[in-house]
Amino acid sequence: MTEANEKVEDEVAYEKKWYIIHTYSGYEKKVAADLEKRIESLDLTDRVFRILVPEEEVLEEKRGKMVKVPRKLFPSYVMIEMLSVREENELGLGYRVDSDAWYVIRNTNGVTGFVGVGSDPIPMEEEEVKNIFNIIGVKTPKETIKIDFTEGDYVKILKGSFKDQEGQVAEIDHEHGRAKVMVDIFGRMTPVEIEVDGVLKV
Repeated sequence: MTEANEKVEDEVAYEKKWYIIHTYSGYEKKVAADLEKRIESLDLTDRVFRILVPEEEVLEEKRGKMVKVPRKLFPSYVMIEMLSVREENELGLGYRVDSDAWYVIRNTNGVTGFVGVGSDPIPMEEEEVKNIFNIIGVKTPKETIKIDFTEGDYVKILKGSFKDQEGQVAEIDHEHGRAKVMVDIFGRMTPVEIEVDGVLKV
């Protein structure tokens, strides 16, 4: 790998983002269930995290009684949380999803495409996601995880028992926002788990 390639790889910043896929009418739940199975069977759970058909409970009259029934907030749409690469260029800030995950989702029965420009998915705004989660009674997702280092990088620990120590990143858990850093403890390199916002690349 050339020095230029290494630099590009070092600067990769991953974030979790919510996207919207369009489905045939009435196929929302079937698409969500099929996608969950496919993502698991194809071992893409580190790139696709949650699949959601947003619904709210409304009162409807049935046989003279008012009963609560689920109603889809956005008929023909499904929300999907994916790992994205944050990219900045002359046009501004953008996000790119994993090509394998894109292909699997796009080619699932009942899916007609991502909401975006052409074939490029565009992520939902954070406020938009929070508003939907509030309506459907789902806890607001954790703040977006921003990771500006990769495995093999040297980092400085900013908090906790190992504050101000430096170590090498051995492993990154994107889903839970944690990193395993090798630090020198009594002359031995020992793995320490730390949240990704608790370390700084040096």
